[in-house]
Amino acid sequence: MSQQKTNMLIEKVEVKVRFSDVDPMGIVWHGNYIKYFEDAREAFGKKYGLGYMDVYRAGILAPIVKLKIDYKKPLRYDENAVIEIKYIDSEAAIMKFEYVIFKQPGNIIAVTGETIQAFVDTKGELFLTIPPFFEQWKRKWGIII
Repeated sequence: MSQQKTNMLIEKVEVKVRFSDVDPMGIVWHGNYIKYFEDAREAFGKKYGLGYMDVYRAGILAPIVKLKIDYKKPLRYDENAVIEIKYIDSEAAIMKFEYVIFKQPGNIIAVTGETIQAFVDTKGELFLTIPPFFEQWKRKWGIII
């Protein structure tokens, strides 16, 4: 078993709430926060070399198998927000991320959440152990030694 370290991999993304994101009351429709999580995962992947195409080129897919979201304060049309994404390490063959969406100005917590993605091959077979590409990625970023 590899030795675990505690390197924190975090990325932040700024967004402006678009008209198409809000419901008739002018607040972000609850399902659109999931799109903001997606924006954060894409930015995280670009920063740390774990983008969707990086995973796909390894012959692996990583569907979301769990989504948790807690709504604290609504975001409204034309407001600014910062989405913070943090990688949470696990010995399981998964990718886990935690999110906090901060309303700006003031860094007011609007939403918190997490996603878990499992690894499957292109035929849909679940990986029960960490795929080699992901172990290499963890070593590169000092998550395991």
